Amino acid sequence: MAQEESFISHLVELRDRLIKSLILVLIMFGVCFYFSRDIMLFLSLPLYEAMPPGAKPVFLAGEGAFFTLTKVAFLSALLFSLPWVLYQAWAFVAPGLYEHEKRFALPLIMSSVFFLVVGIGFAYMFVLPAAYKFFFSFAEGTGAEIMQDLQKYWDFTLAIFFGFGVAFEVPVVEMLLVKLGMVTQQQLRDVRRYVIVGAFVAAAILTPPDVLSQFMLAIPLILLYELGIYLAGFIKAYSRKPDSAESDAAKAEPAASDGAAAGASGAASAAGAPAASADSGTVAAVSAAAAEPIAASAGASGSASPSSDKPQG
Repeated sequence: MAQEESFISHLVELRDRLIKSLILVLIMFGVCFYFSRDIMLFLSLPLYEAMPPGAKPVFLAGEGAFFTLTKVAFLSALLFSLPWVLYQAWAFVAPGLYEHEKRFALPLIMSSVFFLVVGIGFAYMFVLPAAYKFFFSFAEGTGAEIMQDLQKYWDFTLAIFFGFGVAFEVPVVEMLLVKLGMVTQQQLRDVRRYVIVGAFVAAAILTPPDVLSQFMLAIPLILLYELGIYLAGFIKAYSRKPDSAESDAAKAEPAASDGAAAGASGAASAAGAPAASADSGTVAAVSAAAAEPIAASAGASGSASPSSDKPQG
């Protein structure tokens, strides 16, 4: 009965935290939809900078603008609400974790958010401008006029953000695998050559089909892999649980105290031995001194008895 009540209370708490997260996402969606034009203009800056002078992006259909702005607002709301959602998940899970597990889980959550934002920022600052300059250079070579559809631009941008956001989570995955004991740091170093090949394969899958985007994803992947090897060793040492060495040290303390007590008793017995011999010597001296008057009186009586036994004349 008690277990059933505990299970129900956990479900109620989970429901409450999901509702809190959903409420904030909806609020942020309303705010982001209100500013969706400004957000879209900000996200389109790499496109405006890469386009030839005098060219402007367009929407080929009116509904394209609505759906694009709605999608921008919703994904922006998810990104802005992510810290609150992760906090609700942490508050639900944390009471059931040990202290060393908390020292691992909290840095893992924070680092996952950090690398996600860094991946999206890297794609926005470097990948998108370079990719569109690369695309427009080919279009200008044909002599055709460039008319870039903003809806297609956003689809391409979303694919780039998703690919780089996921790719930059490589150190988090490495930390998790090392912490769970599935791999070691040395094993991660040994498979480095295969990771380099896999980075280019993953870049070809996650990014749009242009060589520049693939290289701009594969190179950071390799660098992040090396960073993850270092961070995995650090987080494992920081969040390790009380191991056998500490328990052995705890067991050694009573043994050391027992040894000290034995040494103290041995020293006391060694110090008591001369005292005991001194006491026995004193007793012997007293006995000898007490025996001397007895011997003297016995000698005196022995010398007096022959004179009394002589016949009188």
